[in-house]
Amino acid sequence: MHRLAGFVSWLNALPSRAVDGALAGVAVAMMLSERLTTTPSLGTRLPAALALAAVIGGSLAVRRRWPLAGYAVGAAALAVDALWLDPSGLAPLANLVGLYSLGAHGNPRRALWGPPLLLVTIVAFFVGDDGSPPAAVPAVIVFVWLGAWTTGYAAARRRERQESDRRLMRRDAVVDERHRIARELHDLLGHTMSVMLVQTGAARVVLGSDPDRAGAILSAVERTGREALDELDRVLGVLRRDDGADLRPGLAALPRLVERMAEAGMAVTVRVDPPDPRLPGSLDQSAYRIVQEALTNALRHGKATSATVAVCVDGRRVEVEVRDDGRGPLPGYQPGRGLLGISERVAVFGGAVEHGNGAGGGFGVRAVLPIPRGGETA
Repeated sequence: MHRLAGFVSWLNALPSRAVDGALAGVAVAMMLSERLTTTPSLGTRLPAALALAAVIGGSLAVRRRWPLAGYAVGAAALAVDALWLDPSGLAPLANLVGLYSLGAHGNPRRALWGPPLLLVTIVAFFVGDDGSPPAAVPAVIVFVWLGAWTTGYAAARRRERQESDRRLMRRDAVVDERHRIARELHDLLGHTMSVMLVQTGAARVVLGSDPDRAGAILSAVERTGREALDELDRVLGVLRRDDGADLRPGLAALPRLVERMAEAGMAVTVRVDPPDPRLPGSLDQSAYRIVQEALTNALRHGKATSATVAVCVDGRRVEVEVRDDGRGPLPGYQPGRGLLGISERVAVFGGAVEHGNGAGGGFGVRAVLPIPRGGETA
């Protein structure tokens, strides 16, 4: 069995033209041998018989490159051979291979010429057979030959569907990856730029009255920018790697996020229960990005001065809630890219997200992300 599997693998690795050429060569050699050794004397018609045998067998050389033309030429030669010469016993086998190849390698429209050409060939073959075979024989041959064509045709359509499915999967994978990269860059750059803009504005306000305070703020801006560049370099580095490594931040990076928000003028209180949850990497990163985006929106759009973050992990799901004391959304607000990005992250895990006015004012975001089966939690 292993030897047979190895032989099939070796055969599939050979160039198709070489395989088809070898098949045609064997067919021609066998049919010529038949004509020269077993066929009754054809006299002056022997050269024509040899030529037709070469055409019938040789047509298999193009069975994949030009399946319809190859089969039509081989079938026509077989019909001529049967009508004007003694029918060859091997020619129908070559015709069978050609018919299967037409179904398997012809495009859907051209492959449909197989059955009509077959019927014409069968009629010519048995009209030229002086033996007058039983009526059941042609019916059996038609059944077998059409079965070969149907098998090839079905296999070709199945390959086409599989290839179409593969193209769709590749396209969906590319689109998903583009969306993922867009979310990461939006969350990283959007958060950083918002914090730096707020810090720069604060430095401009106190530049004349309190140069030392302005200098401290600008130092914080510089530090935030350097950290953003480092994180951007890590994200882009991950995209170039193929070892599955992922260095994006998770919930463990929340303290540094709180520090950056404090430097921008917004006090953030964080509660994580349990304090050090063990989550699958992608879920851990998504929870962090949801918090980051919610706080960025609170600072940038809500002009909030304080916010609370609560993360609860209960073994089956992760619940993330962020509430701020900002001015809240305007009536009839529509989610922007940040909230849409949060929704996309939650949708990946089959979770749910809510956002809107807080009970005591401000704005609130609540996301529930189920923990994938097999994920560990502390």
